[in-house]
Amino acid sequence: MFNQKVECHGWLKMSIDVAPEIVIARPRAEVAAVMFDPSRDREWTRNVVASRALTPGRLRAGSQVERTVRFLGRRFSYLYEVIAAEEDVFVEMLVNEPFPMKVRYELSDAPEGTRARIRAAGDATGFFRLAGPLMAPMVRKSIEADLADLKKLVESSAAK
Repeated sequence: MFNQKVECHGWLKMSIDVAPEIVIARPRAEVAAVMFDPSRDREWTRNVVASRALTPGRLRAGSQVERTVRFLGRRFSYLYEVIAAEEDVFVEMLVNEPFPMKVRYELSDAPEGTRARIRAAGDATGFFRLAGPLMAPMVRKSIEADLADLKKLVESSAAK
């Protein structure tokens, strides 16, 4: 999937490589219950129109999820496959749309609760390649908005 030769901490060097994070004032298990559950993607991931797990149960290596998203005015569906996972710690996925990417959702304990981080690395192709240098900032901004929505959702759920 990735054709670059340079590697950094086990990740191939890509034209897009962002890793926004946020601290959520809730225990890691509560954050994981939302973040690692594809049936809840639409609640906190703004571009997701639909999400359907093709593999039953909790996300684990080999799990597949079909998503329909809107990105840069386009709507499309794609499949992501989980390549590695550790319960309540991380889920690492490969996606092929809107362009090939490796995405890692990661949670760690923080004094104020849980640090949630999403790393996305890939090389824009096709239509998205035209946006070139703007892609990384757009992906970062999108992930930052998703993390802010995740924080609001998890923290407000706890208040109920």
